[in-house]
Amino acid sequence: MAIQILMPALSPTMTEGTLARWLVAEGDNVSSGDVIAEIETDKATMEVEALDDGVIAKIMVSEATENVAVNEVIALMTEEGESLSDADLASASAAPQKAAPASAPDVAPASSTAPAPSATSAPQAPAQAGRNAGRVFASPLARRIAAQNDIDITAITGTGPHGRIIRADVEEALSQGAVPAQKGRGIAGASEPRFVPHTAMRRVIAQRLQTSKQTAPHFYLTVECEIDSLLAARKQLNEFAPEGVKISVNDMIIKAAGYALMAEPDMNGFYAEDGCSYYDTADICMAVAVDGGLVTPVIQSVEKAGLADIAAITADLASRARAGTLDPSEYAGGNFTISNLGMFGIKEFSAVINPPQSGILAIGAGEQRPIVKSGELAIATMMSVTLSADHRIVDGAVGARWLQAFKRAIETPAIMLL
Repeated sequence: MAIQILMPALSPTMTEGTLARWLVAEGDNVSSGDVIAEIETDKATMEVEALDDGVIAKIMVSEATENVAVNEVIALMTEEGESLSDADLASASAAPQKAAPASAPDVAPASSTAPAPSATSAPQAPAQAGRNAGRVFASPLARRIAAQNDIDITAITGTGPHGRIIRADVEEALSQGAVPAQKGRGIAGASEPRFVPHTAMRRVIAQRLQTSKQTAPHFYLTVECEIDSLLAARKQLNEFAPEGVKISVNDMIIKAAGYALMAEPDMNGFYAEDGCSYYDTADICMAVAVDGGLVTPVIQSVEKAGLADIAAITADLASRARAGTLDPSEYAGGNFTISNLGMFGIKEFSAVINPPQSGILAIGAGEQRPIVKSGELAIATMMSVTLSADHRIVDGAVGARWLQAFKRAIETPAIMLL
């Protein structure tokens, strides 16, 4: 009897994904642990492994296929010398089995073989390359080089697998003097807009944030924090930090947010139709920009962690988020989110809540400004922060008290040591 290889659930909330690439073909022998395919989730493209030895007898879902349901049969595997029966094919063609609930562990049914995600993430790129129904398939690096040099990637012939456009193709076009794409407005002969198909990540970001704005009544509160004491404390802490650890302002902001969640527990929860739930730990997400979107890895129990620990954790999570090698469990959950655009010089902004969380804090740039102290003009380093809160669970006074606690921790960082 054939072994069914199922579309794996690579995160608790995953219901479908894109089968980006097959690394095996029909008739190939595989062993347990061999990487057989790349599955694109809403966060990354993960390598998946075979769990049994055998022969790839039939590929049921072609590569670059989008919206493949979790637990749908994507391939059939047989033992050496075994043939597929009509019953095997009929069973594999039936509707996909119902995916496990989001709260349940991502475990495949015992009667089937679902590929397991590898610890290493693969590049996010569909492998069926060339042109198919108007789409142009190219590696992310090839697209980036073409965009940086204003080259129309649709005019390049790919030499990768199945005609996929790769880095060497773009560099060859540049060496041959490819004409940059025209970018002016209203100019005769201007090129068509550049079309980039949605990745699973971009579709999920769009759906979640649209839902957030439509269902969660946002309100916004902004305060100014003086951060000279925090900067001085950070300098002292880094003089005594362990080898290889460098505490950032963002690490101290995360710690202050954890302090504020403990000081104002009515902020530390989420709204549901039948009631509100509240946490007793401060599990804080930090927004990390990656190619094609963003991910929000979680720092667990911030209220219990020292700043050196937080610095080491955030550096590791941010690095692996950009490389696409986070485990799904590392970006699942979280009670509250920090979004910091200060490093880009953004003075102030309002962020969209990451559902089902009750709030998100937008961090602006720290800059020296004139302020009034004790009736006299002075210069201080100020930072604007804006809380976006879900009014279904957070009242204005609760949000204001939470910001007071956060401001207190930022302006008097020694409080965070209590």
